[in-house]
Amino acid sequence: MSLTKAQALEMYHSDDLIGIGMEADAVRRRLHPEGVVTYIIDRNINYTNFCTEYCTFCAFYRPLKGKLAKEGYVLDFETIYDKVRETVELGGTGILLQGGLHPDLKIDWFETLLSGIKQRFPQVHLHCFSASEIICIAEVSGLSIEDTIRRLRDSGLNSIPGGGAEILDDEVRYKIARLKCLTDDWLNVHRTAHKLGMRTTATMMFGVGENYEHRINHWQAVYDLQEETGGFTAFIPWSFQPQNTALGGRGWDEATAVEYLKTLAISRLFLTNFKNVQSSWVTQGLKVCQTGLRFGGNDVGSVMIEENVVAAAGVRNCTTEEELRRIIRDAGFRPAQRDTLYTKFFLN
Repeated sequence: MSLTKAQALEMYHSDDLIGIGMEADAVRRRLHPEGVVTYIIDRNINYTNFCTEYCTFCAFYRPLKGKLAKEGYVLDFETIYDKVRETVELGGTGILLQGGLHPDLKIDWFETLLSGIKQRFPQVHLHCFSASEIICIAEVSGLSIEDTIRRLRDSGLNSIPGGGAEILDDEVRYKIARLKCLTDDWLNVHRTAHKLGMRTTATMMFGVGENYEHRINHWQAVYDLQEETGGFTAFIPWSFQPQNTALGGRGWDEATAVEYLKTLAISRLFLTNFKNVQSSWVTQGLKVCQTGLRFGGNDVGSVMIEENVVAAAGVRNCTTEEELRRIIRDAGFRPAQRDTLYTKFFLN
């Protein structure tokens, strides 16, 4: 049974971090009694950094016009194919394609890209395009959301990541990303994908000036959609990285390890209809990620052969498969490589 909003808020105001962690760990043990913690080997390919949204929390994007436009790029298909080839050679099983919102990139560009990857690498799982990107592709191509997702799926798209959620509360979204899709828009993309038989993930980037109630509203929104469709595979919370961003320039401090662990644990307790909750090393580092495995996390995400968005905010945490397996073992679990949809596990 899920927490109520009032119970979640009470936990946020509690000083009993260890007690909250133990409750979350009990939920993790119930859902994953085998004592396995998973990871994936994949690559995040950012096909363009041009974007029309100008989100205050993003250090990665470049505008289409002005002096910073010369720092913008759109990767050509051959460069992307080379990155996929290298990923496969390194043992990777999935590709995460994400980029800025570029008005010149219409549906046919994405269809050609996806089908080109699948023709060359049919075994690779394509986990691509945030809700914001899909909305943009639909708008510039004159298509509905459903037709856009269907055409991307038919070209090779396998699943959709939860990026662009930030905080699913419009009071917060208006403040940090006034041009970006609103809560109902994000939920509609994921609802439509689930209706078309695709799986997606849900994410939350916290520490952008929201209050606890806003975070709880976010959980309630994804909980309700999961009750409706059952289409989410995992929930992935991470903390805002303020360096090099406009929002960071307003004096926001990075979330502490305690704040991260408490948020991870309460999310595990609230989202009882999600089987998987990920503990992040990309923003918090390996030690906090490892601790998160006793605060409800059952997955440590990706080895991440390439990552550019968080790196643009000055965060350079990196790891290897061996290191992820070590921190999992040292926390008392058995490491297992998984696929993108959490359906295949390799306990090598």
